[in-house]
Amino acid sequence: MRAPALAALMACLSAAPALAGSTRPVVLELFTSEGCNSCPPADAVLSELAASGSNLLPLAFHVTYWDRLGWPDPFALPAATQRQHDYAAVLGSDSVYTPQMVVDGTHDVIGSDRAGVLRAVSLQRGQASHAVPVTLARSGGEIAITVASGEAIPANVLVAGYDSRHATAVKHGENAGRTLVESNVVRGLSRAGSWRGEAVTLRAKLPPGEHIAVLLQAEGGRILGAAQID
Repeated sequence: MRAPALAALMACLSAAPALAGSTRPVVLELFTSEGCNSCPPADAVLSELAASGSNLLPLAFHVTYWDRLGWPDPFALPAATQRQHDYAAVLGSDSVYTPQMVVDGTHDVIGSDRAGVLRAVSLQRGQASHAVPVTLARSGGEIAITVASGEAIPANVLVAGYDSRHATAVKHGENAGRTLVESNVVRGLSRAGSWRGEAVTLRAKLPPGEHIAVLLQAEGGRILGAAQID
């Protein structure tokens, strides 16, 4: 059932008519931790989608609040924990949990619920909204970010650096004795500036990580544009 479900989703994405304006990847944000024994199945779902070759941007945000239970996650970021709390506020939740998958800033699902994640991706692909074009270029130790004009929705331009893959031998905590393989691990997150509907070019320092993703995110959480570069 697993392979046919993913194949059906990929076929749907390939067959979908092109939208006017710019297309962009669907953004998947997994809030996870190496100290959480419920997280490895969700990490596997994210890894599968990252390897699918489809128009997706999966990112693994490792939170800090599991570190106190015996295993300090080497990839845990205070910025990841804060981002998850920010999502709780806009999604109307009074708590956070792992593994949580947030899809395009508007839907959340248990990260290990593969079918639920695929449904959320399909739902976002079915929306008729147009993406705001975002283009990236490296220039020395900086990245130039160009955001085109669009509907005047207050938004932030966020820069994330991430690594393709890590394998960690966990020695303590709930996953003690396991080697965890994780994909698209976020190593840094920062705000490059704001956007209010007019075309703008911003410059930001290169974040840590092998790859760079830039998100144009409305203040209410919705992803308006996204791009990535190695």
